[in-house]
Amino acid sequence: MKIDPIHLLKEHDLKHTKQRVRVLEEIALDTAAISQPNLEKKLGKEIDRVTLYRILNTYEEKGILHRIMDMHGTANYAICSSSCTEDHHHDEHVHFNCTNCFKIYCLEVEAPRIKMPEGFTAKTVSSIAYGICNKCNAI
Repeated sequence: MKIDPIHLLKEHDLKHTKQRVRVLEEIALDTAAISQPNLEKKLGKEIDRVTLYRILNTYEEKGILHRIMDMHGTANYAICSSSCTEDHHHDEHVHFNCTNCFKIYCLEVEAPRIKMPEGFTAKTVSSIAYGICNKCNAI
């Protein structure tokens, strides 16, 4: 996904520090979501664990990233759609978790609508499909 990190940070009223820009650049390099441990490995000593954690939390709060849990309970992050805001994420799409390579993909498939019982208010709905991704199927 091609993004302009500085423009994205300005849109969300965030200062464009070197670390914030690097995190967005790294996340945008792949079509799959990425976990904090994998981001730590890729960034090396550029950004310490606590700073990375704070950046990811800020991005999620501001509607820049959304979090997807993998099969092992690890949080993975992907760039949000342009319609996401600080008040509401609009990432109601299917996430595909490959059981072979363990990558998580955001699919351009709308998640099924769920009618909530009276008195219940859903803030987010997650729809995860498990199987073999197109890259693993091509092998």
